[in-house]
Amino acid sequence: MPKTLFKLDLSKPMEEQAHPGHNRWHPDIPSAFAVDPGTAFRMDCKEWTDGQIKNNDDSEDIRKVNLERVHVLSGPVYVNGAEPGDLLVVDILDVGVHQGYEWGFNGIFAKENGGSFLVDHYPEAQKSIWDFEGIYTTSRHVPGVKFAGIVHPGLIGVAPSMELLQEWNKREEELKATNPDRTPPLANLPTPESAVLGTLKGAEFDRVAAEGARTVPPRENGGNCDIKNLSKGSRIFFPVFVDGAKLSVGDLHFSQGDGEITFCGGIEMSGWIDLKVDVIKGGMAKYMIKDNPMFKPGPVDPLYSDFLVFEGISVDEKDGKQHYLDANTAFRRACLNAIEYLKTQGYTGEQAYMLLSSAPVEGRVAGIVDIPNACCTVAIPTQIFDKDITPK
Repeated sequence: MPKTLFKLDLSKPMEEQAHPGHNRWHPDIPSAFAVDPGTAFRMDCKEWTDGQIKNNDDSEDIRKVNLERVHVLSGPVYVNGAEPGDLLVVDILDVGVHQGYEWGFNGIFAKENGGSFLVDHYPEAQKSIWDFEGIYTTSRHVPGVKFAGIVHPGLIGVAPSMELLQEWNKREEELKATNPDRTPPLANLPTPESAVLGTLKGAEFDRVAAEGARTVPPRENGGNCDIKNLSKGSRIFFPVFVDGAKLSVGDLHFSQGDGEITFCGGIEMSGWIDLKVDVIKGGMAKYMIKDNPMFKPGPVDPLYSDFLVFEGISVDEKDGKQHYLDANTAFRRACLNAIEYLKTQGYTGEQAYMLLSSAPVEGRVAGIVDIPNACCTVAIPTQIFDKDITPK
């Protein structure tokens, strides 16, 4: 087993740890430790809200969650010899659950506090707790299902350069300015509220807190991509923007459906992850990996082979407006069609919504060339249910 180089007390908030992690992206956040290329190591990770969500039947904690706190990340890891222009190679060797923390949660965020992909249809907060038994999970809040998880980090990425950070902030400020009063907002801009910045103190803390990008979206550095197949056995190639690369990881999921549609999306959990790092010198130019990471999935996947597949097209469900090859609208329609069907099987809309976000559901862009309609699909494995849900 690799040595644990980032150890956490899961009962304490991130800023009270012996070496705190961070919840903003900034090149000046100090590294937690350094490793040589070729090194394998283990890191503890807290669930993304830093302990705000409890194992109970009350969704009030989801409704009131402090989103300025997320995501609490473990790291950064300084990789000796990594320089801007290189590729950082990261192997996910293993990822798992800590003893005593064999549970996770999924939730629908309230419209006024984060919202979700289907926020106009499900504006109220809801929560489901999922219990783990080996590779399987069940929930008292979504009964009648049991499935194998694909445990993975929802968020893994490297530090941006100052120039890239400024570009992020500029373009997201411009986007938000197009509709500054929208609920939920179009973008989450830098804010010092609830910032955790490793060991930074005083004036440096204040500066970085005011400049640091929120960890909510995926960006050129990787970040919160929420790719469910980025599990053990995967290899990721990150563009390097700063000396040492400064790799960070967190937001572990026991399982997730493609799209992570409830926003509090996969089955969120605390746990540990084993990583191995290496460096390809000059790899960004050599392999033209400059704007986003590339990865090779591992061989781990639940062996579900029978699915019900729901389609959606680029026609708005509210007013029947035709959109041009709009995959967002098409995927939303596919999700809504799946939810409506699951309601005929005894589930509430909220239960069905959380199931689509938690189970190993397959989302696809089936067609995006046939004007005017894109076609997206959502495939639900039928074997996860304790009864036959196919039409009779």
